[in-house]
Amino acid sequence: MPRNVRVGTSGWSYPDWEGRFYPLEKPVGFDELTYHSRFFDGVEVNSSFYRPPTARTVASWLRRTRPEFEFTFKLHQRFTHERDLPWTPAEVEEYLGGVEPAREAGRLGAVLVQFPWSFRADDGGYRHLEAIRRDFGRLPLVVEVRHATWASDRAVKFLKDSGLGFAAIDQPASRSGLAPMTLVTSPIGYVRLHGRNREAWFSKEADRDDRYNYLYREDELEEWIERIHEIARASEKTYVFTNNHYRGQAPANALQLLAKLQGRRVPVPSPLLQTYPFLESVAAEGLPPGEQGELF
Repeated sequence: MPRNVRVGTSGWSYPDWEGRFYPLEKPVGFDELTYHSRFFDGVEVNSSFYRPPTARTVASWLRRTRPEFEFTFKLHQRFTHERDLPWTPAEVEEYLGGVEPAREAGRLGAVLVQFPWSFRADDGGYRHLEAIRRDFGRLPLVVEVRHATWASDRAVKFLKDSGLGFAAIDQPASRSGLAPMTLVTSPIGYVRLHGRNREAWFSKEADRDDRYNYLYREDELEEWIERIHEIARASEKTYVFTNNHYRGQAPANALQLLAKLQGRRVPVPSPLLQTYPFLESVAAEGLPPGEQGELF
């Protein structure tokens, strides 16, 4: 496994992970984030998309995880999905102040600037990204776009010239959707696997769980192994996150990826192994008492 690759999940707090990733019967003092960090070396904070993080909360996360564990944060949706209304300096400072403890501790991997499919590579899109770079440029920014126009030479040059990272994504295939790429436009490589539930992805009636309800097959994960290696060779540090969170499928696939990249078995929590028995092929055995998977 390349030393500069970190694997984890997008978010860690989901009700349907109870009894699948987290144990149903929890010991006294059980903490979901601490537990999660025993199996992965990074996590993508999903909650920061819905509300700006606070410095107090982020400082707590740092205390509850080992020093080597890193966080990436989604930029608040105010800056990516509410594009018709200019934001204020106070909104910028609120977000910057929230992630500052992680940045100061050297544990801020990246800030993901996630846009919807409707965000195109045109003059308006470039101006919007320039405004984000102006206000958040002191953070390591990575842009996630989903429309095929961002694969153009002009768009790639813009991202590189701007020093903005590029998130390579796996999403349900469509004529106008961005296909899987190994593009690296900054020192940070970034991979997000959303699943391939095409029917729900494009359905107006589907909810969030429906859209991300997908379990990758082993051959589909293999498609990404060489891509991840290629991205890692072109970057200083690469982050790989699974976003197919429903029913604990994200940690299951993330551990498969981790085992494939490391070329060895990895610790797998007992509830996840019981939910997805196929993980026996990658689960480590003979863990010392108190280590991952042994207590739970």
